[in-house]
Amino acid sequence: MSTEVPARRYAKGEAKRRQILIAALAVVARHGYRNSTLQEIADAVGLTKAGVLHYFDSREDLMAQVLRERDAHDGTAYTPADGDSLTQLGRTVEHNGSVPGLVQLYSQVVIEAEAPEHPAHAFVRDRYGALVASLAEGVRRRQRAGTAGPDLDPVAVARIAIALSDGLQLQWLHDQSLDMSGVFDTAMDLVLEARPPRAS
Repeated sequence: MSTEVPARRYAKGEAKRRQILIAALAVVARHGYRNSTLQEIADAVGLTKAGVLHYFDSREDLMAQVLRERDAHDGTAYTPADGDSLTQLGRTVEHNGSVPGLVQLYSQVVIEAEAPEHPAHAFVRDRYGALVASLAEGVRRRQRAGTAGPDLDPVAVARIAIALSDGLQLQWLHDQSLDMSGVFDTAMDLVLEARPPRAS
């Protein structure tokens, strides 16, 4: 049998899987995590629920992949020309104020994925690790440029930035009048404020 046939089938399967992800991203953004059903996602791509689960292990696995898709989009859409990861996170926080369904999904999955057996456990763990590394490098770049305190611990600042982002999102889910972006920027300005090294 020609290798072209399996290759075409694989490409077709990947295209359908991506179509499902894009549809799920739109459904969750519109209705939120708890109000988005597998049936609604299946209807959006002309499949049955079983057809959707042919491409994903479970609804939880699908939701984890939706977050991957969201991260890939945000990484392209909100990265500044200079590649500064701290600016990118700030822009993402600002954007998240327009997509409550995805904020709800992210917050829910992060909590649920604490269990090692959860389909998103490795994704969340690895995502935090990559984000800490990226933000810490952003702090180092600012330190070299003289726009962040030279005595700051870049990894600690990275974790503070993530804690701010995640914590503000949780508060915002309860009170959407909260200016997440404004609070985030104010807090990061305070954290990054250049100050002389501590006396030894």
